[in-house]
Amino acid sequence: MTLLALPESVRIVEVGLRDGLQAVPEPWRAEDKVRIVEGLIAAGVREIEAVSFAHPKVLPQLADAEAVMAAVPRPEGVRYRGLVPNLRGAQRAVACGLDEWTVVVPVDEEVALRNQRRTPAQLLDELVEIGRLAREHDVRLVVAVATAFFAPARGPVPFPDTLAVVDAAVDAGADGVYLAATSGQEQPLEMADGIAQVRARHTGLDVGVHLHNRNGFAPANALLAMAAGATWLEGSFAGLGGDLWFPGDPTVLGNAPTEDLVHLCDAVGVRTGISLERYLDVVRQVEQLTGRPSTSFVTRGGARDELATASWPDAPSPGS
Repeated sequence: MTLLALPESVRIVEVGLRDGLQAVPEPWRAEDKVRIVEGLIAAGVREIEAVSFAHPKVLPQLADAEAVMAAVPRPEGVRYRGLVPNLRGAQRAVACGLDEWTVVVPVDEEVALRNQRRTPAQLLDELVEIGRLAREHDVRLVVAVATAFFAPARGPVPFPDTLAVVDAAVDAGADGVYLAATSGQEQPLEMADGIAQVRARHTGLDVGVHLHNRNGFAPANALLAMAAGATWLEGSFAGLGGDLWFPGDPTVLGNAPTEDLVHLCDAVGVRTGISLERYLDVVRQVEQLTGRPSTSFVTRGGARDELATASWPDAPSPGS
């Protein structure tokens, strides 16, 4: 019995090399980033947010964007995305051969000011110029609608405010938008309703979701988003990055681990093209490079077939 009308397939966008590493204080070498890219491609990942063009003084972990993009492999069918925080970042990105640029526009003004030191209106004004530059250089433009549903120190965000940002993004030339679960307190029904509203309002727009897991709802949010028509899901290897700057227990904060999203899609018959077994090889490399264990369920609890083939431990001897 099928309870949800899920798609046959969904795209998985890996954001660990950007959103994940910006939360890791120790910068990685460019060659280590390239090695992770190679592992992701070998696992079947075809959309990789690899770099950011934030000012190097703001995010020294991502200051080597040009070097990374000069060294990554370029197999057919793999698309690279970079975050451009402003027009200057987009101008830097032009020479790097990216397929997509992402621009983040929070709906909530306080988050925009704290994170980007600009209001949403100011960010949307600059988005128009970034959109022109993207079209000039045949780069796909993706707008990340942050705090699309809920904002810290505010609560639920009125969805008409979110739709206004989506409308402005489309007017600026966005090829796709994603609704971001920035706070990790987003709920499945509002996620589904939001995706459905955006798709009904902009029928030709590519719509995805960026998932955080603070409240443990990332898997449910992913399922409801796919059922509502989201065409891609975003996660980060090992659950790195996300909302770690908000208060809370670090073991439940951050991005939805990509490995859990792949595991979930495999379980419900939604194709991703990604081999979970080979992806977990990448997760182990990430754990070694960061010295931090993955927060994902599939790395901590194991996959179903692992438990099915496990052996019971030897019974303890009497008196032990």
